[in-house]
Amino acid sequence: MPKNSKVTQREHSSEHVTESVADLLALEEPVDYKQSVLNVAGEAGGKQKAAAEELDAEDRPAWNSKLQYILAQIGFSVGLGNIWRFPYLCQKNGGGAYLVPYLVLLIIIGIPLFFLELAVGQRIRRGSIGVWHYVCPRLGGIGFSSCIVCLFVGLYYNVIIGWSIFYFFKSFQYPLPWSECPVIRNGTVAVVEPECEKSSATTYFWYREALDISNSISESGGLNWKMTLCLLVAWSIVGMAVVKGIQSSGKVMYFSSLFPYVVLACFLVRGLLLRGAVDGILHMFTPKLDKMLDPQVWREAATQVFFALGLGFGGVIAFSSYNKQDNNCHFDAALVSFINFFTSVLATLVVFAVLGFKANIMNEKCVVENAEKILGYLNADVLSRALIPPHVNFSHLTTKDYAEMYRVIKTVKEDQFSALGLDPCLLEDELDKSVQGTGLAFIAFTEAMTHFPASPFWSVMFFLMLINLGLGSMIGTMAGITTPIIDTFKVPKELFTVGCCVFAFFVGLLFVQRSGNYFVTMFDDYSATLPLTLIVILENAAVAWIYGTKKFMQELTEMLGFRPYRFYFYMWKFVSPLCMAVLTTASIIQLGVTPPGYSAWIKEEAAERYLYFPNWAMALLITLIVLAVLPIPVGFVLRHFHLLSDGSNTLSVSYKKGRMMKDISNLEENDETRFILSKVPSEAPSPMPTHRSYLGPGSTSPLETGGNPNGRYGSGYLLAGTPESEL
Repeated sequence: MPKNSKVTQREHSSEHVTESVADLLALEEPVDYKQSVLNVAGEAGGKQKAAAEELDAEDRPAWNSKLQYILAQIGFSVGLGNIWRFPYLCQKNGGGAYLVPYLVLLIIIGIPLFFLELAVGQRIRRGSIGVWHYVCPRLGGIGFSSCIVCLFVGLYYNVIIGWSIFYFFKSFQYPLPWSECPVIRNGTVAVVEPECEKSSATTYFWYREALDISNSISESGGLNWKMTLCLLVAWSIVGMAVVKGIQSSGKVMYFSSLFPYVVLACFLVRGLLLRGAVDGILHMFTPKLDKMLDPQVWREAATQVFFALGLGFGGVIAFSSYNKQDNNCHFDAALVSFINFFTSVLATLVVFAVLGFKANIMNEKCVVENAEKILGYLNADVLSRALIPPHVNFSHLTTKDYAEMYRVIKTVKEDQFSALGLDPCLLEDELDKSVQGTGLAFIAFTEAMTHFPASPFWSVMFFLMLINLGLGSMIGTMAGITTPIIDTFKVPKELFTVGCCVFAFFVGLLFVQRSGNYFVTMFDDYSATLPLTLIVILENAAVAWIYGTKKFMQELTEMLGFRPYRFYFYMWKFVSPLCMAVLTTASIIQLGVTPPGYSAWIKEEAAERYLYFPNWAMALLITLIVLAVLPIPVGFVLRHFHLLSDGSNTLSVSYKKGRMMKDISNLEENDETRFILSKVPSEAPSPMPTHRSYLGPGSTSPLETGGNPNGRYGSGYLLAGTPESEL
């Protein structure tokens, strides 16, 4: 080769060199592909941009260890929903029977799509925007929609962390402030707060002391300054955890991901020692088989799978993008999914053990109150003492004795029984009282802890666990926002992260009004669920039907060094899309049949009442859903009609010493690159260097290379398929 040729110059200089394709084809010797990379850049200046992206990719941060990465994925996927939503769904949907649809959907939807997100993030090494633009430019809006959904979830999720912070600091006193109703003194007269007396001490503390909640979403009531300060603390903690990217958040994960398991283990041991804990656990594992046939149960199980594994948010992709390409993400998908399910079951055992203890206490309280009513009726001669079994001792009345006495009175006084106002006091009724979401953590569980010995200690541990669970999920949620934006627009990481936290805090003031809890319900139950389901469906479709399942499996084989199970081929191609389409249709029908609403706390009644969202709230809800999915059709239209170019048709080649990359996103068939890339225009190479080809289930034939020393391209150049190809 001539000494002064441009190819030779690149070995002695770090400057970029640009040549025409004709010059390259005229060279007598191929470029040493081990030390250079061909870069096909799209537009004017595209080669500089591509080279800059390659340099950026080589400098991309990486996890310090595999353990740190696994803990990050666990911290993101295992969140507050595992503690209060999963146990509530078990309680509501037939106990152990709910585990059947959940496990089925976890296997056919959850694990395959979790593996898919891990694989594309690790392979392409970009955030969600870059990944889905790379897989299918026309569906590149999926990444922007993921960012918006992450923003919606982050806005209200950090409010819940703020609530936990408030309870955490309130736990450092004995007795706990929610253990007794407050007493109002008016001179020498002292009366119990009426709102608290009608409900309970823990319910009153939650709705009045913590939230100071209004009667409806239409009554703003102004800011709750206590929760505003807690929200500021929550965003400050999150900001410090994510400001340096994985360099800071990775270290936080060692504590935030592991500490909750220590607390859950302690609560499980303590819970099993409580009187009545076995009743709660047996109630959980007693299946109601009729629930398994309810479509609503399957729909709720699917939603829980999506949220539990963090599918569609972009956090999974963001975390996996910092991995090395030879990382076994298939093992990671199975491991994290198993740990997530194990955590949900462990948390459910803890919750039901504690709720069993609480149910026994409430049942005994019911027996005492109703026994006093019966004594009053006996003294007033309303009831005859002959109705009382001779062995019954009112001083030591057991639930069994009361049940027998109740049955006798009901039989004899059948006509006048309803006027007596006696309750059956059945333990089963107490166990069946389902408490959803925040009510389970901040009402039912806190009430049970007031009966624990050393209750402040257990309360501190519980709410510290909630803070850490929320923090782990918030780190992943923030990564789903910051990583794709920073990768795509090259904004300063620290400045952008701080800006996001400040912006989110001010928008989050919506949730710390006195009516803020109702907005949390709107965002949690409706605004994120439908867009998230659509995102997951399109992710699956983009890989399985547009990019190609066979092609994707082939690239996974090359990346992992082994061929994934055929199971994934069928799940990605057929089963998962079909199941998600059915579930999405069911969700839309359910939304149409049952208008969206929320549980409002009515102060005068000291009780909850289900209200429908007013028209303005419905307009806001629809706007949020449209805003979340809007980038997908907009991106498709812009790409389809070439209003936003994927790159020009002018081929330029640039390379720098020791590096190469390519972008062939929008090349015409008659472009001269066909002489480099393939023999015929239709033989576009896979974006990943291929040595073996996966042609679908049952295929074992390796790709024929035709004896070319440099692979199947036959031109002396080995092309890299992604920004980080390792040759």
